[in-house]
Order: sequence, then C-alpha cells, then structure tokens
Amino acid sequence: MTKPKPPLSIVGSVTTDTQPPRKLGQHGMALWGSVQAEYRIQDSGGVEMLVQACSGLDRAEALAARVAEDGEVVYAKGVPRAHPCIREELAARAFVVRTLARLGLNVEAIKPVGRPGGGIGWRGD
Repeated sequence: MTKPKPPLSIVGSVTTDTQPPRKLGQHGMALWGSVQAEYRIQDSGGVEMLVQACSGLDRAEALAARVAEDGEVVYAKGVPRAHPCIREELAARAFVVRTLARLGLNVEAIKPVGRPGGGIGWRGD
C-alpha cells in the first residue's frame, strides 16, 4: 500500500522588501520603484549600487532646481560665468547612468513566461 498524499495547499508568491535601505527623495524613489518592478534586484551589492544611483539622481535633480532658480549664467565680479552647479549636476547624472549600466540595467528587463508574440506557424500567419 502507498502512503496517502498530503492535501494540496496554495503557496503564496515570494515577496521581497522593495523599500530602499535608506531614505530617498521623490526622484530617487521613482527610479527605485521602476527598477525594482522590472529587475527585482535582491543581492546586497546590487541593492547598494541601486540606492547610490537613486541618491545620485536626487542630488542631480536638486542641483538642476538650483540652476533653474539662479539661472544658467551667474556673474562673479561682473563677469558672466556658467553656473558652477551645472558641472556638478552633469557629473551626478553621469554617475547614475554609469551605475545603472554596471548593474546591467541597460539590457532587457525580466519578462513574464509565455508564448512569444507574432504569428503562428512557419509562415508567421
């Protein structure tokens, strides 16, 4: 005789904490949410790199707001010069892009399993 099988039960999906380990601003949280929704980064190194990129984006947006408030040209001793925050903003944005690329987020996101789109059959009808 065989042993009776245990009753079936519904197993919930594995949920992960999608909250960043540190506080982020509006733009950083938006980036965090969109990246986590598409890529589900869970390893500690990846999470840290992502939170650094999100913080960098918050910094870049704060610098951009300062430039927008003061104007792109400031006057020092009567001489017009580019706002010093422009250089820092561009550096912060470059950091964000490099970090996202190092995380491999410039490749295709996780897609649900299923049939590929397109036609059926060898002719694509």
